[in-house]
Amino acid sequence: MGIFCLLVGPFALDFHMHYPDEIYYRDAAVKMMENGDYLTTYLGSGELRFKKPILTYWAVLAGFKLFGVNAFASRIFFLLAGAATVGLTYKLSIILFEKKKIAGISALIMASNPVLILSASRSIPDVLLVLTMTISAIGFAGYLKYGNQAPKWSPWALYLGLALAFEVKGLPAAALGGIGILYLLINPWQRISWKKLLHLPAILISVFIGLFWFAAMWKIHGPTYLDNFLEDQVGIRVASRIALILKNGLLASFLLVVIFIPWIFFMFPNLKKSAQTCWKENPQFIGFAILWGLAILGMGALTSKFYERYLLPVAPVLAVGIAWLLVEAKFESQRRGLKAGSLAFYSLNLILLVVGAYLAFSGVMPWMQLSLLLLVLLYLGLLLFRGNKLPKVIAFSMMSLFLGISLITSHISFPHQGQQFSQKIKTESKSEVGFLGNLHVGSKIRLMLFPETHLTDLSRTNWAVQFEQYDQVIVEDSYLDSVFYRSGNYSVRDSSVNWNSRAIPELLKNYGKPEFEDLLQEKGKKYYLLEKRNQ
Repeated sequence: MGIFCLLVGPFALDFHMHYPDEIYYRDAAVKMMENGDYLTTYLGSGELRFKKPILTYWAVLAGFKLFGVNAFASRIFFLLAGAATVGLTYKLSIILFEKKKIAGISALIMASNPVLILSASRSIPDVLLVLTMTISAIGFAGYLKYGNQAPKWSPWALYLGLALAFEVKGLPAAALGGIGILYLLINPWQRISWKKLLHLPAILISVFIGLFWFAAMWKIHGPTYLDNFLEDQVGIRVASRIALILKNGLLASFLLVVIFIPWIFFMFPNLKKSAQTCWKENPQFIGFAILWGLAILGMGALTSKFYERYLLPVAPVLAVGIAWLLVEAKFESQRRGLKAGSLAFYSLNLILLVVGAYLAFSGVMPWMQLSLLLLVLLYLGLLLFRGNKLPKVIAFSMMSLFLGISLITSHISFPHQGQQFSQKIKTESKSEVGFLGNLHVGSKIRLMLFPETHLTDLSRTNWAVQFEQYDQVIVEDSYLDSVFYRSGNYSVRDSSVNWNSRAIPELLKNYGKPEFEDLLQEKGKKYYLLEKRNQ
């Protein structure tokens, strides 16, 4: 868990890569702090948004309250949730098999899962969903292992995990939970009495937690909020065309295999024998893992647009199953395959190390990251040379790739527009500033200007009506001519420039050369700070 935070943290805790959906949760958390309402969720424009339950917003808000309004604070609890998921995967395996070897491999598989790493690097619901669903899976594991003599903590973990998951994502959590409970009642290998599952204290408290925000929104805003929620959960997400369902189903199945590369390759030798051994030992868990895997594939197939992160809620359960098969197949005897996998990922890290060292650096943090990557590679290189702990070499090498990537993206991403404008607006003590442009850029600026300045997104279709309300407006370069055409009351006071994605190859080619700054001004993406002229 600590290594996960150490290697993924530099990539995750700043805006090296920005995922579009993050703006909904960051902007809403900023609005909560502005207006003191910690239940209602708003967009950066001030419009209401009820598409997701409250827990993700609160995770961002908690970071802001503890560490200030900044990129680190917006993502810290998501990184920790990713690390906690690794630990809970270990715990899940220990409960099911009581073998540290299987548990250790399970944790390595989950820690190196690229979808978990990317989700832990974004302030969006998915990593919180897998964390809470893994808590619930531990409850299911108690029943699968001990049957009707399941320990007292089993129903609490099962139902509280589902309640928290429902407050993260809504109906997908309820669907997985319902399928799991039905399986416990009818599976022929370890059938659970409904009386054992009907644990009223755990159920009642979980129902309160799961429905608290929904009841609060009904009381505050009336039933209309539910239309917005259900539209996102069912309306626009559920596909109706057969061709699209088949396409999404095939894509989901393919990606479910891809996210466990290279581990699944080591299962194939002795797969039949190890699968038979596992089936005889614990068929009820195999049935549960297959059922949850098929359920997530089915839900993915029914979405109107499929994303790989939709597979994440069941990844810990599948990681435990894969680790079990690997250990039963004595995969560590496959020295040649393990060395090949280790060398492949280790070589990618060496390339990133060389590229990172080649690029010019400024500041202490990039050099610290480069030094950390070098130390990690020296340690892994020693293990690789000795042929020791090769599964660890693979897992750590996969995590350290993101540390190496951060060395390159630091040049492309920073200083972003929020950092640049924070030096140009805060000193003016302006309380309200408008923004017209890419909403993801606006969200970064909003974080950096808070609390002295409140930034409000203008409608990109009806902005002219709102424009004159603000003495200062930040405008994307593509809107500048239209602004001056419609209003002559503003002048350009300052500007920011950052890398344009279309020009990255050309800019990287000239990075560090005398002509780079001129090229950046010509090819970069610009935002302008406009100020209303005195009338």
